Amino acid sequence: MIHDFVYDIPVRVYFGRDQLQHLGAELKKYGTRVLMTYGGGSIKRMGLYDRVVKEIRDAGLELFELPGIEPNPRIDSVRRGAQMCKDHHIDVLLAVGGGSTIDATKFIAAGACVDHDPWDFLDPAKRGTVSVDKALPIIDILTLAATGSEMDSGGVISNPETQDKYGALYPLLLPKVSFLDPTNTFTVSPYQTACGAADMMSHILEVYFNMDQDMYMLDCFMEGLMKTIIRYAPIAMREPENYEARANLMWTSSWAINGFVNGGKRLAWSCHPMEHELSAIYDITHGLGLAILTPRWMQYCLDETNVSKYVQLGTNVFGINPGQEPMAIARQTIDAMSQFLFGTLGLKRTLPEVGIDETHFAVMARKSVGGDVLQGFKPLRQHDVEQIYRMCME
Repeated sequence: MIHDFVYDIPVRVYFGRDQLQHLGAELKKYGTRVLMTYGGGSIKRMGLYDRVVKEIRDAGLELFELPGIEPNPRIDSVRRGAQMCKDHHIDVLLAVGGGSTIDATKFIAAGACVDHDPWDFLDPAKRGTVSVDKALPIIDILTLAATGSEMDSGGVISNPETQDKYGALYPLLLPKVSFLDPTNTFTVSPYQTACGAADMMSHILEVYFNMDQDMYMLDCFMEGLMKTIIRYAPIAMREPENYEARANLMWTSSWAINGFVNGGKRLAWSCHPMEHELSAIYDITHGLGLAILTPRWMQYCLDETNVSKYVQLGTNVFGINPGQEPMAIARQTIDAMSQFLFGTLGLKRTLPEVGIDETHFAVMARKSVGGDVLQGFKPLRQHDVEQIYRMCME
C-alpha cells in the first residue's frame, strides 16, 4: 500500500568548488549581524575560516563567533549560542562544520527566540507542549559528509548532566542555504570518513528495512545510495583528495536523510535510539556506534516474515547469488554488511573495544524504547534491546 505523504525541503544548495562567492549575498538576505558557529578549529587549519571571514567582511556584514561546538553537541553550547544571539541581536546564523555544528546551530536558532531553556525543545517530557514556532535563519557550510543535517530539519543534542541524548524535527530548523563543496572534506581523516559512511548507511537502512510495500522506485533509489557508499567510501579513505569520491559521498549524505526516501513509510527508527544511549553516556562517535549495532540488529530481527527484505538487500546491493535459499541469502547479507563496516571501513566491531561494558544496558535499553516498545522494523522492548547490546559484546 502506498500511503499519502508531503515532501517539502526548501533548502537552496550551492554544490561544488568556488561557491563561497555567493555566501555574502545569501547572508545579506537575512540581515547584517552574523553569528558563525564552528567546532574545534579544523576550519582554521584547512584555511576555510579565512575564506569565510573574507566573504563576510567583503559583504559589509558584522561578524560574531561561537567556536568549540562538541562532536556530540551539548546543550550548554546551545544555551551559550542562544544567549549570544539575544545579547548581540543576531540576524542570521552561519554554521561551518559537520553535522554536530549544524545540529547545535539549529537549536541555537530556536533558543534565540524564546525565554525558556532550549532543552525543552528536545526533552520528550515537554515535547507535546513546546514547539519551535520561530527561529533565526540558518546557513551552513558543510565539512563532513555524514549526518545529512545540511538538508533536513532535525538535530540531536546531548545533555551530560542527565546523560540523555535526544533528537527532534522541526520544519523551521531547515537551513535556508547549504554550501556543499567536496574539497572542504579533503582533510577528513580515514576514520571519520568511515564513521560518516556508517552513519549514512544507517540512515538508509532505518527506512529500507520496512515490510510496508511502498514505492518501488524509492527502494531502487535507496539501493543506489547504498551502492554509492560501498563504492566510494573506501576510495575516499585511500585517496582523501579524490573529488569524485568526496562529491558522491557528500550528496549521498544529504539525500539519505532529507525525507525523500521515506515516502509514506511510518515505522520508527531502531538503531539510532539505541546508539543515542551509547553516545549519551560514553560520548563515542555516532557513526561508530551505529556500525557496531547495525549487523547485530539485522541478525536479531531476521525471521521468516521479513527474510525477503534481506534477500532484496543482499542480491541488489551486495550482489549475492539469488539462486539460494532465502535464509542462506539473508545470513550472507548480514555477513556482507559486517565485512563492509568492520573489514572495508576498518571500524571496531565490539562494544568492549570502545570501552563499553554491560553496566548501563538496562537503563539504556529502557530509554531507547521510551519505556514501552519501539515500533520499528521489528517491535523492540527493553529486553530485546538489552539482548542486541549483549550481541555487540563479542
